Amino acid sequence: MQVLGIVGHSETGKTTLVERLTQRLSGSGRVATVKHCTHAPDVDTDGKDTARHRDAGAAETVALTDDGEWYATGQSRTLDETLDALAPDYDYALVEGYSDASIPKVVLGDREVADPVLHRAPHGADADLDNIVTALEERDPYITLETLVADIKRDPDEVYSGAIATFTGRVRAQEGPEDPPTELLEFERYDEVAAEKMAALRRDLEARDGVYAVRLHHKTGVVDAGEDIVFVVILAGHRGEAFRAVEDGINRLKEEVPLFKKEVTVDEEFWAHERS
Repeated sequence: MQVLGIVGHSETGKTTLVERLTQRLSGSGRVATVKHCTHAPDVDTDGKDTARHRDAGAAETVALTDDGEWYATGQSRTLDETLDALAPDYDYALVEGYSDASIPKVVLGDREVADPVLHRAPHGADADLDNIVTALEERDPYITLETLVADIKRDPDEVYSGAIATFTGRVRAQEGPEDPPTELLEFERYDEVAAEKMAALRRDLEARDGVYAVRLHHKTGVVDAGEDIVFVVILAGHRGEAFRAVEDGINRLKEEVPLFKKEVTVDEEFWAHERS
């Protein structure tokens, strides 16, 4: 799922741009929208922002307050939890508001926001949709473990499978009680080489007897302590084949795919390859 934030001050046409993008992207896939609200809204009231999202073609509209106390179904969720829930079922999520979120954004007007910024325009009616869509498609998608499991279950060989094995790597906050806490990790990669190595690893694993499909994903950029970093998902005939492939998959991914890790602790920051 590709995620894009639309941010700006009042009267800059945020909802107008969400409508325009929803209409554009609905021709390529399923679109969900998320609206940042200061109070519980009337989601289905004609003329309200979420109703405008829906009328523009959004398959699902969600309204969310800062404290997570109101969600479309009455459940309490953060923005990240909401995006995680949407990711397996949608191709795009357009987020109106949340200027501090670390998602790609279009900025309307002179609003100061957190990076990354893909496009700026004075008003939502003036934003260049071609420029925005091109920049968005160049970004890594928003991937969760559930996304990969749902995808692998759609493989044509799924009927022969009796096992799905997964591995999730996450940012460890501490090695032990005396270890200085890690605040975040930051990952960089050589895009073309990393993609080639990841594709080669996937082909090797899928060539094994009893392994029908493989999905691999490693995040880049900043990943905070406690968050997920890397996923390996194996569709196989039996558990033994699945377990062996998932272990070899993560071991080879760490050894063969060119990824560079910076660790930021409460005391210092350093690149792991320089420290070792």
